[in-house]
Amino acid sequence: MSDLRVALIAEGPTDRIIIESALRAILPAPFVLTQLQPEPTRPDLGGGWGGVLKWSREFYSRGAASLEDDPTLQLYDLFIIHIDADVTDFSYSDLKGGVEEKAREEGWGVLPCPHQCPPAAGAVNNLKQVLFSWLGLTTIGGKTVLCIPSKSSEAWLAAAVYPGNENLVRDLECCMTMEARLAALPKKERIKKSVKQYRDHEAAMKAGWPTVRAMCTRAEVFHHEMTEAIQRLVE
Repeated sequence: MSDLRVALIAEGPTDRIIIESALRAILPAPFVLTQLQPEPTRPDLGGGWGGVLKWSREFYSRGAASLEDDPTLQLYDLFIIHIDADVTDFSYSDLKGGVEEKAREEGWGVLPCPHQCPPAAGAVNNLKQVLFSWLGLTTIGGKTVLCIPSKSSEAWLAAAVYPGNENLVRDLECCMTMEARLAALPKKERIKKSVKQYRDHEAAMKAGWPTVRAMCTRAEVFHHEMTEAIQRLVE
């Protein structure tokens, strides 16, 4: 059997490292992960949540009923769409290129759409509806999994690498500044947001995945939904 082919739509390259480390802990067999967004050959789409938005609108323009039905995506066995839950506190006006006007004209889900945290699920559920509006879908296919860390994927990094640092992991899934917290650690411990530094912690993230699941409700949901998607592939 050939390696599982997984397509990833994500905010950025550091998110890919965190998600790929999680997948190494979740998936029972080798896999090939291809990042469709951000894509170096498509700088026009940009990165961050705005890049996920633009990719989603391009998907919508092709008129497919699901990612699984999109003829341009037939090479892949599974799809992961990542966006951080902190996007519920952002606004379309934060993006350039007339995005706010397009959102209004095309009826996209409202941003900001914050929700009290805890629980993390409140903002995540709000963001799902916004994401579906970008994709032009009301639900996702059985081979598509949403990855929505709260408030950011850095929460998973912190839980994996420094689960015992009480100051760091305080309000873990409700912290809007986890990236800054990691960068402010003592010099020998700090983790700045760079591909190199995140890659230095890949092994720790894979090994620490059970702890991440225990500390982060959204990691547990992602693990469960990935496991279910894999099961559907073999049925």
